[in-house]
Amino acid sequence: MVKSGELERVQRGVYCLADAWEDEFLSAQLRFPKGVFSDGTALFLHGFTDRTPFSLTMTFPRSYRATKAREASIEVRTCADDVLDLGVCNVRTPYGNDVRAYDLERTLCDLVRGQRVVDVQIVNPAMKAYARKKGKSLSKLFEYARALGVEKKVRNYMEVLL
Repeated sequence: MVKSGELERVQRGVYCLADAWEDEFLSAQLRFPKGVFSDGTALFLHGFTDRTPFSLTMTFPRSYRATKAREASIEVRTCADDVLDLGVCNVRTPYGNDVRAYDLERTLCDLVRGQRVVDVQIVNPAMKAYARKKGKSLSKLFEYARALGVEKKVRNYMEVLL
C-alpha cells in the first residue's frame, strides 16, 4: 500500500492514509506507549492554553530508556513509579483521537514543581481558568499536590484565586 501511494509511513510501525493529516500526538503515543503526555502538552490537550507546544512533552518511568523519544524531539520527563500513574486519563487530540495524558489537576501540579523554572505566562492563566472552572476538584488537586510535594505552592496559587 505504501508503494501504491495509498499509505504513507509516519514512523516505524505507524502509517496513515496518504491524503490524511498526521496526528503527531497519536503518532508519539503509538511509538512510545509507556509515555504519558504531560506539562504544557497536557495543558494544551485539556484546552487550558492556546499555545500549541513547540515540542511534545511526555513523562516516562525513571527506569525507561528514553533515547529514541529524545531523538524524536520529544521533551522527556521522568517520574517515580509510585506516582507515575497518578492522574492518568484519556483525552482527545485536536484530530479526535484518544491518547493518554495527565488530568488537569496533575498537570497543574507538574507545572509548578521545582524541577524546572515555572513559566508564569502559562501557569498563571491556567490556574486562573481552573479556579473559574465548574466541576473542579480541589480535593483531588490538593491530594495530588501532597503526593508530588508541591502542596504549599499549589495552596498559595489557590488562596489568591479563590
